[in-house]
Amino acid sequence: MSFSTPGMPSAIAVACFALLLGACGGDDNNTTQSSGTTTTPLAVPAAPADPAFVDSAPVKASVTPFVDDIASNQRGVAKYATLETNSGVRLMEGFLNVWEPLTRIVDAAQTAPADGAFPAVVASSWTGLPGDGTPGGTVVNAAIHNANVQYVIDATTARTAAQAEAAYYDDRRGKNYSVTDGMGPLTAAWRAAAQQTTTITSIPADATTIKYDDGGNNVGVAGSANATFGDVITMVNKVGDNASTEPNKRFYKYARPYRWSSSVVVAPTLVPAISPTPNNDGGFVSGHTAEALRNAVVMAYLVPERFQEMLTRGMELGENRILAGMHSPLDVIGGRMLGIASAAANLYIPANAALKASAYTQAHTALMAATGTTPATFRTFAQSGTAANDRFTDYATNKANFNRRMTFGFPQIGSATLEPVVPKGAEVMLETRFPYLSADQRRVVLKTTEIASGYPVMDDAEGWGRLNLFAAGDGYGAFNGNVVVTMDATLGGFHAADLWRNNIGGSGKFTLKGTGNLKLGGANTYSGGTQVAGGALEAASVNAFGTGDVYLGAGSVIINAPASVAIAGKYTQLANTTLDLRVGPNGQGRMTVAGLTTIAGGTLRVAFVNGYAPKAGDTVAIMTGSSIKGQFTAVAVDGYKVTPIYTANGVQVRIDG
Repeated sequence: MSFSTPGMPSAIAVACFALLLGACGGDDNNTTQSSGTTTTPLAVPAAPADPAFVDSAPVKASVTPFVDDIASNQRGVAKYATLETNSGVRLMEGFLNVWEPLTRIVDAAQTAPADGAFPAVVASSWTGLPGDGTPGGTVVNAAIHNANVQYVIDATTARTAAQAEAAYYDDRRGKNYSVTDGMGPLTAAWRAAAQQTTTITSIPADATTIKYDDGGNNVGVAGSANATFGDVITMVNKVGDNASTEPNKRFYKYARPYRWSSSVVVAPTLVPAISPTPNNDGGFVSGHTAEALRNAVVMAYLVPERFQEMLTRGMELGENRILAGMHSPLDVIGGRMLGIASAAANLYIPANAALKASAYTQAHTALMAATGTTPATFRTFAQSGTAANDRFTDYATNKANFNRRMTFGFPQIGSATLEPVVPKGAEVMLETRFPYLSADQRRVVLKTTEIASGYPVMDDAEGWGRLNLFAAGDGYGAFNGNVVVTMDATLGGFHAADLWRNNIGGSGKFTLKGTGNLKLGGANTYSGGTQVAGGALEAASVNAFGTGDVYLGAGSVIINAPASVAIAGKYTQLANTTLDLRVGPNGQGRMTVAGLTTIAGGTLRVAFVNGYAPKAGDTVAIMTGSSIKGQFTAVAVDGYKVTPIYTANGVQVRIDG
């Protein structure tokens, strides 16, 4: 309720309001300052200075970009049989620091006729059976190779029945059908719209004789045969173009873990699925993982409301390949890299632009119709899962699992301080997740959230191995330079409201413009200051605003953190703005300002939340600081009549009724 007198003429009301506020705080806290008989306007600090540069993530020009060269990822073609000419093989060049294949040619059980200057490919003598007395390649880094195999031994000997069951389903069932459960509350609607089927609904009773292949349709029905969802399925299929893992398997010629060590315990239900031709069955890279990740990426693109959950599910399928005994961690890391790069390339290709746009529209139209939701309620429904219908409902668990699966605990064997590098086209994967950012800004999000360098295999020249898409789904990892974000709430979805949960560092400044609501939920340390020039910037954590000044020049600041929000520098609020506090017990929704607080008008709104219900006569502290100058033009407290109280180091509201 605004502090005013009903029925009083507006000019008189304003005058009385000013007198009352002045009586509570003294002249030093008014919008003017008095010195003897001289009255001067309140001195208003300037906004934090804009840094002179805008951060960027330019494409590294030392190699041909994968997104431009994905078509070379072929086997059985002599001109694409080398490290230098095959984009997929080149992506995995870091594996040569661990293992040197028998030949550096795509030639395991593979031939190809001569092609111009490229000689014919002759099948190599690699048998796929380490220790059989024939040359098989050379271990370059014994510590990493041994750890790679030992990881599978440890995982498979400690495997639980539930893990064995999950590994079986993810091995035998269509990979897209498997990862669709990452949609959580949307899974049933997706599968119905896709007309997606599987015949893998139980584990065979006689695991020693049955190789149980899926007779379903995996992704569903594509194209015109599926009027409401066909473009969605066509796009899911499209990310598999030129995405084969066979060139890598036949180039690197690295054996499956159970062939390196008999101590690896392959899941009994999967023993019948072991290939009888080892020289045609390399382990590096994991095909199941690559397919799962490209499916997860494209589904996260089409339904960004499940962005991190879908990526978590894709990574889970990769780990299940280890638990099955079928692949090693390095196989899975390689599969992740190729899967992500392949999905990005096919989303990036201009020829697919119309298809991906239509697929995005179809996905939302069909899923909203099936779930009875609207554009305003769809995201809430997508995130409404419980443990009963969504294995990925716990954010902290998803994040921990994703990060663990990025490296599987391998140590850094190369430089840990290489500069971040972002592949050409990788930003397309964030196109629907952050529609209000520019392509350059999305590249900076990838740059500021990628993992450190030095891990085995992952330091490819373009940066695919270091991309942490889960972290990228939480926004910037650092503000470097001048970061300006504009959101348009009229466009709905993420344009209207979003949450960034990363711990944002850097020395840059952040400015929010437009009309949307952006929540900052990390333990932020960026130091260049925060300016709100439109929209609503919400503090969902106590250190949301970093270590600099906060300047509210237009729009609103919302304080909705579990404890008092710390502003390390100055806080300045201008007229025609709103400070919105969600005040609860134990300091929730309050502000503590270390520097000068200048209130040059504007509105203070307070809502009591989480059961907090002060009674008449109580005085509630809402802002403390070392020096507070000025007053709000209006104060409104939901459900209460109040009197604001201003002092030199605090603002309170007294509950009048």
